[in-house]
Amino acid sequence: MRAAFLPPARLSEFMPNLPYWRLSGFYFFYFAFVGAMSPFWGLYLQSLTFNAFQIGVLMSLLQVMRIFAPNIWGHIADRTGRRTAIVQIAALGSVIVFAGVFFGSSFWWMFAVMAGLSFFWSASLPLVEAMTLSHLGERTDAYGRIRLWGSIGFILVVVGLGYAFDSLPIAWLPWAVMAVMLGIVAFARVIPEAEILPHASDTIPVWTVLKRPEVASLLAACLLMAVTHGPYYTFYSIYLVGHGYDKSTVGWLWALGVICEIGIFLIVPRIFARVTPRQLILASFALAVLRFLLIAWGVESAWVVWGAQTLHAFTFGTYHAAAVALIHQHFRGRHQARGQALYTSLSYGVGGTIGGLASGLTWDTLGSAWTFTLAALSAALAWAVYAMWGNTKAVPAAPKL
Repeated sequence: MRAAFLPPARLSEFMPNLPYWRLSGFYFFYFAFVGAMSPFWGLYLQSLTFNAFQIGVLMSLLQVMRIFAPNIWGHIADRTGRRTAIVQIAALGSVIVFAGVFFGSSFWWMFAVMAGLSFFWSASLPLVEAMTLSHLGERTDAYGRIRLWGSIGFILVVVGLGYAFDSLPIAWLPWAVMAVMLGIVAFARVIPEAEILPHASDTIPVWTVLKRPEVASLLAACLLMAVTHGPYYTFYSIYLVGHGYDKSTVGWLWALGVICEIGIFLIVPRIFARVTPRQLILASFALAVLRFLLIAWGVESAWVVWGAQTLHAFTFGTYHAAAVALIHQHFRGRHQARGQALYTSLSYGVGGTIGGLASGLTWDTLGSAWTFTLAALSAALAWAVYAMWGNTKAVPAAPKL
């Protein structure tokens, strides 16, 4: 029986050396943080009387440091081999910096706090992704069984806070975020280091791998996919509340997308058995076009809004699983951490920053519907780029030692 098809709780029995619950716990709290920030932080900033452009700038800071920070941390991790220590430093640094929100609320104060927070917070995930894949070894198709706990953490927080903020002021949000971040610190302390196995590509410079057309086009397409999601992560909750949806409904809409995402993570090994990651990521780009057009022009229909959210299973679930698998194919051995860091920085960092800033500019000038329409256009461009240049080549297997 293959490990990927086992229930999550039995995966650690099948692979006794796998630190299943410690990795899962980190993902749980890491994405619980995302569940608090992405849907509600824009509303919190709005309560501080910031305008749309200022909100776009501040929200984009959660992405902008991901352009630089993951590569800095990833380079240090690959050089030292001490990925766990860096994750611990980053988790603690995030908490210390975030505490600044309790001491000021001016634009430039919040700018400094969110920039510092992003610098530390963005270091963790690429390193934990690399360690998780290292712990899994050849069974990388079981990745979704660990990653799904991040989705569960997201759901619990986004639904719970959605109901809470129907009766409590949004000013309580920073306290909820701080509680979740302390959970990240706790699990960062118990994640064990994973062995970095030698690979034939260890002597090849990362830049040589990056210049390959199939790698460059993948990263460019992922960047465009992050641009697509810029207005979603910045303004989606504001957009829905502005059209009469209450905050608990907004919470459930975010949760629905992630529930569908969990379903995909559970069956993605079976999908990979029938569909290549390249085919899967192209399908995800195409469905992102449909999803964001529905969001743009169907917001007045609750059925359309709920239906569009189910497509999150593909525009994030299958997309992310395929992207991580492809990055893992291209960046092996001692390049693993930097490969995941490049994926994070170029897609979520550069792409997320462009998407957030652009949506902040177009929201008040072109309007919400055209902002989401431009997001759909970005997804279409991502499909075109990877369809033309992303014919994945085989990567040499690691030599047997």
